[in-house]
Amino acid sequence: MTIMESRPRTTAALGRVVRPVQTTTPTSAFRDVMANMAAPVSVITSALDGVGSGATVSALMSLSMDPEMIVVALDRRSTTLAVIQRTRRFGVNILAADQSDVALAFASKKDDKFAGLGHVLESGVPRLQGTSGWVRCTVERIQPGGDHVLVSGLVETSFRDAGRAPMTYQGRTFGTHRPY
Repeated sequence: MTIMESRPRTTAALGRVVRPVQTTTPTSAFRDVMANMAAPVSVITSALDGVGSGATVSALMSLSMDPEMIVVALDRRSTTLAVIQRTRRFGVNILAADQSDVALAFASKKDDKFAGLGHVLESGVPRLQGTSGWVRCTVERIQPGGDHVLVSGLVETSFRDAGRAPMTYQGRTFGTHRPY
């Protein structure tokens, strides 16, 4: 880890100045360790005035069972984060193992990431077709986390398609879990 000069930054998520103890540049060793860790692949979606926005993420976890809550990390510059901040609602589309094209589409910077992909608006939140799971949330809290923002959501509804294995990302490659 390389320590760089510390300076105040304004956080987009909270609209206030955050003064980090130190700003660091990740080393290649840290990046390699994180890349080797298997993670689920999901597309976080939201919509404003019927226009969908989405981003591929691998930083997602369940937070609580009572109440049911999840946490997702989004890049501070994410247009999807900006929509979530306005609407206070989002969807977690847990991708199936055969949806690498969907993961790549929502990881891109193109304007219409939904083009050519089956989806519906479920209670105003875009839900992708063919996923292995779906969770719709209302925002409980948004807080800074380095170059990302942590969004905690209260679960409104959830669905699992037991016939569709979830996608994982490990070693910079898409795959799925295999029991041994």
